[in-house]
Amino acid sequence: MIIVMKLGTPVEQVEKLKRKVCSLGCEIHESIGENYWLLGLVGDTSKVDKSQLLANRHVEKVIAVQEPFKKANKLFHPENTVVRIGERQIGGNDFIVIAGPCSVESEEQIVGIAQEIKKIGASFLRGGAFKPRTSPYSFQGLGDEGLELLKIARQKTGLPIVTEIMSPHKLAKFIDDVDIIQIGARNMQNFDLLKEVGRSGKPILLKRGMCATIEELLMAAEYIMSAGNSEVILCERGIRTFEKYTRNTLDLSAIPVIKKYSHLPVIVDPSHASGLWWLVEPLAKAALVVGADGIMVEVHNDPAKAKCDGQQSIKPARFKLLMDKLRLLAKVENKNV
Repeated sequence: MIIVMKLGTPVEQVEKLKRKVCSLGCEIHESIGENYWLLGLVGDTSKVDKSQLLANRHVEKVIAVQEPFKKANKLFHPENTVVRIGERQIGGNDFIVIAGPCSVESEEQIVGIAQEIKKIGASFLRGGAFKPRTSPYSFQGLGDEGLELLKIARQKTGLPIVTEIMSPHKLAKFIDDVDIIQIGARNMQNFDLLKEVGRSGKPILLKRGMCATIEELLMAAEYIMSAGNSEVILCERGIRTFEKYTRNTLDLSAIPVIKKYSHLPVIVDPSHASGLWWLVEPLAKAALVVGADGIMVEVHNDPAKAKCDGQQSIKPARFKLLMDKLRLLAKVENKNV
């Protein structure tokens, strides 16, 4: 339920109404803009009498929210959220590019790639230190050592780092060391982890689960936001379908659907969606045109020797070609790359 206050309502009247609603057991999510003042009610609203609210001369109208997600809902927050990391931002008119290898393999590798992508125009460096793998015998990442190498790459390039957390036990270190904490597809519905990162205050990149609906993705974001963290970035990375040619099926329709119902920024991962390096470019360009706020692509200096997902990684030279084409498309879509 959303209470729309009339413009010019005295602050003391709004506070009085908020106290009354809170006394009924609801939490208030407040959103104030130049031409609106909204009170979003979260929780059990069955005790709230809509007719009594409408009898208040300071209330413009009361809107019932049909969707189960509340804080992630555009009705609660009409202006699109912009997540700021230092001088960079995700959302608004910017189309950001997160690039880097699937996994951190060595200092020479991660620093070299970071320097290359920075020169080409990437805004953030990605790299896996802790790797969730289908097989327990596959390379699982360098762990804490990988995080230290990412920090070295950040220090040498100035690129903020994005990496995936696997366990709440590592959260304190991630809060100290990482600029954007990634929740991977396999952990999208790890609700204990979502609640923990929700209390972190750090920007969170939430990837869509491989079998998750759009509503389930937004409900996962709701877990993070309900714990107090509004700095959430959604990521479409492909879903499981009957098609076997690609690693997953990229659901580009999810982007405008999310934009219609949620204020959260959303980016696309064409590397994991396709699993094939030569599909990264067309899917990345499609992501920009369909309205995404950015992409996350895997870039490796030697994909043939990569310890993880080399078949979906592009080399720096091809990454440069992609960036050049994205800049041309961005002009048409009034975006900044």
